[in-house]
Amino acid sequence: MLFSQLYRKIRLLKYKKKEPYLSIYRITGFFPNDIQIYQQAFLHKSSFVEDDCGKCVNNERLEFLGDAILDAIIADIVYKHFPSKREGYLTNTRSKIVNRDTLNHIAQELGIDKLVKYTAKVTTHNSYICGNALEALIGAVYLDQGYERCFDFIQRVFMQRFINIDFIARKEMNFKSHLIEWGQKNRLKISFDVLESFNDNEGSPVFQTAVVLEGNIQMGVGVGYSKKESQQNASQMAVKKLRTDKAFLAMVNDLKKNKKKENSSKEPTEKDQTESETSETPAKDV
Repeated sequence: MLFSQLYRKIRLLKYKKKEPYLSIYRITGFFPNDIQIYQQAFLHKSSFVEDDCGKCVNNERLEFLGDAILDAIIADIVYKHFPSKREGYLTNTRSKIVNRDTLNHIAQELGIDKLVKYTAKVTTHNSYICGNALEALIGAVYLDQGYERCFDFIQRVFMQRFINIDFIARKEMNFKSHLIEWGQKNRLKISFDVLESFNDNEGSPVFQTAVVLEGNIQMGVGVGYSKKESQQNASQMAVKKLRTDKAFLAMVNDLKKNKKKENSSKEPTEKDQTESETSETPAKDV
């Protein structure tokens, strides 16, 4: 292994265009065998780059492959780290590690945002270009170096540098799902209303969404570059409000009591049910 790395470093000196090799080395810790596949990993479909045959080349296929490889490796790591946890816990933890926001953050920390090629019309706010390019890079590493080297890269870069697996396993991330489950459990209606939408300075759409309780009580407001993101941010604010705002929580408890009284008053008594059944039974001929 040491001799192989030394040979690659010596071989690197022969290349006139050293920077692509050095960029990959800074990110992965090793020199690539096939630099072209790594360069393809950084080509967004909007770049309109063509090969010698005139065929458009981009990183979508590598992203597909890298996504699958990343899922498998993270599943392996999570499975071994939590030997006594059940399937649901493991699945939830893996999804937190490989979610789009996490991948985008890691990609930017690694400097992948400076390597990705895309048109000026495309922004990185809501398209997760960097995170997708990171998945494509993983696909390139797998094809160029094999599974073991790819596993080592993810273990060394993802887990040791950026991910605290115990912390992220406990961290709550899907606030919208949590809030909806809370509403169902307490028989309270939760809805999401878009308050306004506009474009930022770069022309990207921005949405402002409110979480509404029982049709008229605003629980939280969130802003995001997609409706889903704004709903998630609004839900986070609503969950925080339920946990920390005692006055609001008291109001919600009163609302639950009143709703329970209304529901109980609407439920037919045994006498009402008997009378209803009698009235619906056809009268017999005398």
